[in-house]
Amino acid sequence: MFAAPDLTDLPKPDLYRELAAQISGLIENETDPVANMANCAALIFHSVPKLNWAGFYLLKGGELVLGPFQGRLACVRISFGRGVVGTAAEKRTTIRVADVNQFPGHIACDSASKSEIVVPLVSNDSHLLGVLDVDSPELDRFDAEDEAGFSEIGKIIAAKL
Repeated sequence: MFAAPDLTDLPKPDLYRELAAQISGLIENETDPVANMANCAALIFHSVPKLNWAGFYLLKGGELVLGPFQGRLACVRISFGRGVVGTAAEKRTTIRVADVNQFPGHIACDSASKSEIVVPLVSNDSHLLGVLDVDSPELDRFDAEDEAGFSEIGKIIAAKL
């Protein structure tokens, strides 16, 4: 049984370092990507403060399809270049948005979301696998420390997909 300690009161660098270590340990011996993404989404959602959604979109048939997540119901399919998720996937770059309502073409899957960070998941041979998507009900919730932390976590998860 995996027991995750409460990380919510740690300073961000410590939180992300510990979260990355927990995710590595959690998925190290599991080969099923759905199981790994499901557990990672739950761990992120319950460990990182002030989130209302954390999960994955996977590249399938030329579009992004909803994968395991924690939070309210979500958009099922997102085209490349559409919204924060589709734009991050298309550009293969992390996108951090302080106010999603100011993002051109934002898709309002959950009206409670105010800020968002999306990290592309890329294989060792540089193929896009999908994205890690994290939303907050607070404006300007994510900063450079969050981006660095989620980018590292994205690499760990991508290696197991």
